[in-house]
Amino acid sequence: MTSTAPQHDINSPDNLARRRHGQSVLSKIDGHQGEAVVDSLADINPALGHHVAAFVFGDIYDRPGLDARSRQLVTLGVLTALGGCEPQLKVHIGAALNVGISREEITEALLHAAVFCGFPRALNATFIAREVFAERDDPLAS
Repeated sequence: MTSTAPQHDINSPDNLARRRHGQSVLSKIDGHQGEAVVDSLADINPALGHHVAAFVFGDIYDRPGLDARSRQLVTLGVLTALGGCEPQLKVHIGAALNVGISREEITEALLHAAVFCGFPRALNATFIAREVFAERDDPLAS
């Protein structure tokens, strides 16, 4: 059964406005990588792509109370702790660099996460950071 309730209609005027706002926030933080994630869902689960843009970035990420740097540090810690989120870590390590977090701060955050989530997860996150840093140093390497 398909619901036509306004909250389920991702193309309603209100939801389109939320998505546009979220996409604007997303592009400022993640650049083309974040947009590519949302776009990659268009053929299989456009509603999920909508919610990533509208809810995650438009409603939550753009709230007052934490700046973009703080939000990215929290995100890196949580993704590291969860484990198995290496593709998302790659995007968010890039986003951390985009919002002015230094490489040293990123690796220090990952080291700090090891205390709470374990060395294997912190190691995996650190290896992803190495990949992102290398790609930033040599964009042709990616």
